[in-house]
Order: sequence, then C-alpha cells, then structure tokens
Amino acid sequence: MSEFIKKSFSNPDDTAHFPGITVEIVQIGGIEVRRLTAEPEWVWSESVGPAAGIESCQFEHLVWFVISGQFVVQMDDGTTEQFGPGDIGVIPPGHDAWVSGDEPVVGLDIQADGIDASTLS
Repeated sequence: MSEFIKKSFSNPDDTAHFPGITVEIVQIGGIEVRRLTAEPEWVWSESVGPAAGIESCQFEHLVWFVISGQFVVQMDDGTTEQFGPGDIGVIPPGHDAWVSGDEPVVGLDIQADGIDASTLS
C-alpha cells in the first residue's frame, strides 16, 4: 500500500557545501531529491572536482530540472547544452557544468533507486 509522505527543503535530510554551491538533500522512499543553488561564476570543475579528486562529474543526473538561472553542461566529448528555467534533462556521467550569467541557478536533481537513465526517452 502506498504511503503519504511530505518533506521540505526547509528541513533537509542532509546538506553539502562547496565553494559557490549548496546542495540540500531530501530522501522520500527510494527517491532522492537534491536542490542545488549555485552562485554566478560557479564552475563544477573548479569547485566540486578538486574536492572529489576528479576532473569531470561522474554522477548520472537522472532528472535535472532548472527552476531559475542559466546552467551550461559540457560533456567530456565537447557536446554542450544550456539549461534555463523550465528545462528538464538527463545528464550522463562525464561532464562539467557552470552557471551562465549573473543570476544564481536553482535546480532539482532527482534520483530514484533502480532506475537506469538509459531506459528513458
């Protein structure tokens, strides 16, 4: 039987801070929702990459949704895509990302246990 669950980013389950970005994490059943708030001039490879010890993000973003701001993703092969408010996408491992423009980016990164992004279309 399904269970009614309500949670809020006002009281996240976890929070991570890196230079120029805050990630708030809420867990609901098998779903993890991360709210990212990235400041202008934030670049993944300059902020998170050095802390993780890798040059590009190796995390698969199953559902990436931009609430506000402009966000650029560049795959390791050079393919680049810009996301703005209302845009939604799947971002495979092997990418860099940065804020484009003077407005902070607020976005949601949604993950679900047992779902493979390669099956989405």
